[in-house]
Amino acid sequence: MIGYISKLESFGLVDGPGVRFVVFTQGCHLRCKFCHNPETWKCSGGTPWEAADLFQRAWRYRNYWKNNGGITVSGGEPLVQIEFVTELFRLAKEKGVHTTLDTAGQPFTTEEPFYSRFCELMEYTDLVMLDLKHTDDAAHRALTGKTNANILDMARWLSDHGKAMWIRRVLVPGISDDEAELRRCREFISTLKTVERVEILPYHTMALAKWQELGIPYPLDGVPMPTADQVQRAEQLLGIRE
Repeated sequence: MIGYISKLESFGLVDGPGVRFVVFTQGCHLRCKFCHNPETWKCSGGTPWEAADLFQRAWRYRNYWKNNGGITVSGGEPLVQIEFVTELFRLAKEKGVHTTLDTAGQPFTTEEPFYSRFCELMEYTDLVMLDLKHTDDAAHRALTGKTNANILDMARWLSDHGKAMWIRRVLVPGISDDEAELRRCREFISTLKTVERVEILPYHTMALAKWQELGIPYPLDGVPMPTADQVQRAEQLLGIRE
């Protein structure tokens, strides 16, 4: 089973519980205006890895994981290479390794053949970190190029099937930070039964050089990073803090 990988991190601290070995897969169908990994968009490219070889690479770092670390697959969009991720996670669970899927959910559908593959992947997935870019469909399309209908359906599916979730939200001033939207997001999250954590990810411009190197016009040029007060306000509106 071959997967195409953009990069690897052996000591991830913000990609799930504990210390994580993080796999960034190649390929994504979203075109988020704030994307910090635009080099992963193309489904072609990346470094080919056998699932077994990649797991053995990760397994070398198990002493760092202690009781709550493990392997996280991010991207790109890992669901674009769902069969490879399933095999990697299957190997991980054979060794009792905690597995986390960091996804924006865009490929999700209940149609075949994807749905059966997704259900199989969930058998080997301990935690899903789901990025909710925007709850309004039109705004989501403007921000990412795709609908959010199937992404919200995926969140409901995870809730209905008892799958642990962390919800992540990138906070972009003037785009995803208005009070009405954050209240809608909180209301939607409140309908989900398995959300263990909600995180605000402040928008940043650290990937600007990547966009320029790739020759892609940066659509958020001039948009400021949120202030600490704006982040705190968003956390209050989402119910993360009082």
